[in-house]
Amino acid sequence: MRSTVQQRSEYTFKANRSLGRHGWLRLTPAYGVKLVENLLSSVDTTAIILDPFSGTATTGLVAAERGNQAFAFDINPFLIWLGNAKYRNYNQDCLRDIREKVLQALKEYKSQIDRDNWIPPIFNIERWWSSYTLNLLASLRTALVREFGEPEENEYSIVWIAFCRLIIETSSAAFNHISMSFSDTVIHHKTEFIEELFLNIIEFILISAEKNIVGNAKVLKADARDLISLDNIKVNKVITSPPYPNRISYIRELRPYMYWTKFIDEAKEAGELDWLAIGGTWGIATSRLNSWKIAEEALPEKIFATVEKIKMSNGKNSRLLAIYVLKYFHDMHLHLSSIRSILENGAELHYIVGNSTFFGNMVDTPALLADSMKVLGYSKIHSEIVRKRNCNKALYEYCVSASWLAG
Repeated sequence: MRSTVQQRSEYTFKANRSLGRHGWLRLTPAYGVKLVENLLSSVDTTAIILDPFSGTATTGLVAAERGNQAFAFDINPFLIWLGNAKYRNYNQDCLRDIREKVLQALKEYKSQIDRDNWIPPIFNIERWWSSYTLNLLASLRTALVREFGEPEENEYSIVWIAFCRLIIETSSAAFNHISMSFSDTVIHHKTEFIEELFLNIIEFILISAEKNIVGNAKVLKADARDLISLDNIKVNKVITSPPYPNRISYIRELRPYMYWTKFIDEAKEAGELDWLAIGGTWGIATSRLNSWKIAEEALPEKIFATVEKIKMSNGKNSRLLAIYVLKYFHDMHLHLSSIRSILENGAELHYIVGNSTFFGNMVDTPALLADSMKVLGYSKIHSEIVRKRNCNKALYEYCVSASWLAG
């Protein structure tokens, strides 16, 4: 059965790039619009939708575009800002104002090139951009700040989203696999190329922003492990894709955006955010695993059995990675426990997750999450394969579904 499962790129971020607001900024963890649309196809527009792991805001945007009210949670301030920019409606006067000010900034930035413009304190920044390209980007940023102010949650957010896309498309970063790598050489981009590319990006974003969203959505700051209240609102359907237990650190891909928009000022802040994230392993998030203590011991026995196999595998850092896997399922258990307080009776939940392997030991993520759901009183629990994740026949993406019926 599994051998016939396809990779189905339409269920990944690749299919989102041409879909209006969904394609504003590329981020690998995003899942496909079509997948969310399928899960919402039979849902009434009066239903309230929740994504407790907002990420690139795909679920909330799909729900709001079809007329639902949606909420999303995240701990990363950049992702909260990005999601709310996607959810906002922009009037024609605003879009016209942005076009005019962008043209003005492009006229002025060349006069800033020889000045001491602010450059983000990214470690080894020269592997990202050549000194010449970096100077152009810094000059353009200075001109944009004069026209629009520093990035914040307002109608000018889309200008800074365009700038984020510009900095990544002019970098030596490569995205030909799940994480980020770098080309051997950096490219010296000419002013004409920078200007044309930025104008094309901003125009794509402005055109897609012209279409108003009929529903409404909001990203709120919240820790997914400790969801207590949603202003007395109860959720009818949860559609989300939490991080997978595979040591892929999402903060790594977000860092260049967050530095340029000043959401972080130093590497330590990225590590702190990743420690708060479920499955985070960047910098101090990894080192702190050694001193982490379990808070919830009433976990399904299969979780401890899986962790023990990894620990006894004698692979490099097997003990540390065993702790990582235990913490992941521990935190997901806390999440599945706390989210019950904001679920309407009869609410349906859909979690898009992937399995993983450590030293030849399979981590059956859908089965382990399903066991947590059983312990916590969920019903109608089942999972199905969504797609094959890569050429490794053992790695798949699953949709784990359940219902909440309050006792």
